[in-house]
Amino acid sequence: MNALPMDGRRRPAVRAPFDPELAAAADRMRAGAEPPALTIDTLAEARVSMATMNLGCDEAVRGRDIEWEDHTVPGPPGQPDITVTVLRPRSATAAAPGLYNIHGGGMVMDNRFSDLPRMVELIDEFGFVAVTVEYRLAPEHPHPAPVEDCYAGLVWMAERASELGIDPSMLVVMGGSAGGGLSAGVCLLARDRGGPAVAGQMLLCPMIDDRNDSASTLQYGEHGVWSRASNELGWTSLLGDEAGAEQVSPYAAPARATDLSDLPPAFVEVGAVEIFRDEDVEYYSRLCAAGVPAELHVWAGAYHGFDRLAPASEVTRAALATRSSWLRRLLGQVRPA
Repeated sequence: MNALPMDGRRRPAVRAPFDPELAAAADRMRAGAEPPALTIDTLAEARVSMATMNLGCDEAVRGRDIEWEDHTVPGPPGQPDITVTVLRPRSATAAAPGLYNIHGGGMVMDNRFSDLPRMVELIDEFGFVAVTVEYRLAPEHPHPAPVEDCYAGLVWMAERASELGIDPSMLVVMGGSAGGGLSAGVCLLARDRGGPAVAGQMLLCPMIDDRNDSASTLQYGEHGVWSRASNELGWTSLLGDEAGAEQVSPYAAPARATDLSDLPPAFVEVGAVEIFRDEDVEYYSRLCAAGVPAELHVWAGAYHGFDRLAPASEVTRAALATRSSWLRRLLGQVRPA
């Protein structure tokens, strides 16, 4: 039996193993220079390192029938403009489905180009006109700057749907990790403000709970790609001293939302061996309880960001096929007769 520590919480004593293919990918990653632990002092270096890993648009679309362009669009009221990149099939016809992408990076890192490999595959498969947004990062720009920037980009996309060749009834919001949390927050904002109609939200291992104390957070807090300490840095950068406190905005941490009714259909995906597992499973359950059509996939042996670190693995192939299946069903349901 596990011993109870002084705070009375039962801490899991065992961890399930990584999927063998994913474990090998993690070992290959660690075979290089070990990156320093993510702290406020190493954040600038980490940002540069992550940015150098991202493909540019020309490289990402090379050999594909996809064109792209940057746009400077209005930011939140009274705030600076933001930049978005629009990608679309060169042969795009009117009334294409729209994909709005929000990148991850723990609220503190990365940029709008990080998800281009994921996006171009979906553009090829579904004919999406896709928009990926550059939002301001914490700690320089704490809440509500990131989620408000993301919401402003979504508003711009919806208002210019006709110009962009998008059917406004087929607008999907997608994000992974911090981008998944921001996607959930944007959908809450859209509901509460009577904003753009979102057909579906694809939440990939979303970062949604600032309390950072679930069983899976304790179980895998020092293992995998995103640690409990890194998570703490992300949330305190976003929320300051309010992180973990009683009153936290649900637009910053969607797990804090008390009302999840009338939200768009949701696809929730998470690894079984990562810290976000339990908060994401709980969010899915609460969506279902609120009457929201929702689908959950917990991938055995999968750590945070497995699809990016091991793109050729069987787990990743299964996950990508499952995402596509949900999108086909979603878009078939919302497409006008």
